[in-house]
Amino acid sequence: MKLKIALAALMLTTANLYAQDQQPTLPIPERVNVKGGELTIQPITHATLVLNYQNKNIYVDPTGGAEAFTGLGTPHVILVTDIHGDHFDKKTIAAINKSDAVLVVPQAVADSLPATINKKKLVVLSNGAKTTQAGVTIHAVPMYNMPDAENAKFHPKGRGNGYILEIGGKRVYISGDTADTPDMRAMKNIDLAFVCMNLPYTMDVNGAASGVLAFKPKVVYPYHYRGQDVEAFKKLVNDGDKSIEVKLLQWYPGK
Repeated sequence: MKLKIALAALMLTTANLYAQDQQPTLPIPERVNVKGGELTIQPITHATLVLNYQNKNIYVDPTGGAEAFTGLGTPHVILVTDIHGDHFDKKTIAAINKSDAVLVVPQAVADSLPATINKKKLVVLSNGAKTTQAGVTIHAVPMYNMPDAENAKFHPKGRGNGYILEIGGKRVYISGDTADTPDMRAMKNIDLAFVCMNLPYTMDVNGAASGVLAFKPKVVYPYHYRGQDVEAFKKLVNDGDKSIEVKLLQWYPGK
């Protein structure tokens, strides 16, 4: 009997260890000192990230299912930039939205949300509009491909939103899918910027670096860059303006 109990305990311990090994490991988070505390930036993958400030979680373009967010708190606000699957994943939103978070989305996303979404928690923003949720002011800004470009069809102007968040005294820009547009180049006073570069859908490294050198964020985090050379991006930015800090986070675990 004692042997059976010991074997059962060993099997249970082994199973628990195996289960722990199967849990996804989150990339190392970035921590930024801001007014009122600390802003934690948690990369998830590609275009997906979580921002945490004063115990409030802002999920940006959540994808990958609930398991991608293991160990993180439930969202208080969910931002979605556009309709494409690497930004707008209905199944993931349903899986993580257990506490009825506020969804901030463009109209094209709102039109595709399932009927189960609490419409009282839905905020639809067009380019240029803003809202304040969980103590954070959220500005919707244009994100698009240039109308005369070969990839114009992927992201027409006005359909999706980039976002500028005012959080802890910082202005945080999330580009979504955009090219090096006049709207992006004209932005002012950006402290932290998440900038995409992903051909053929958005822009290449050269376009991203050119845009960043125009609007001059204090810190830029390349993201949404599958297949692009972010070291080359960093060099272009640093050669053009050494005052802009380029930080490379882990967006593609295992690579």
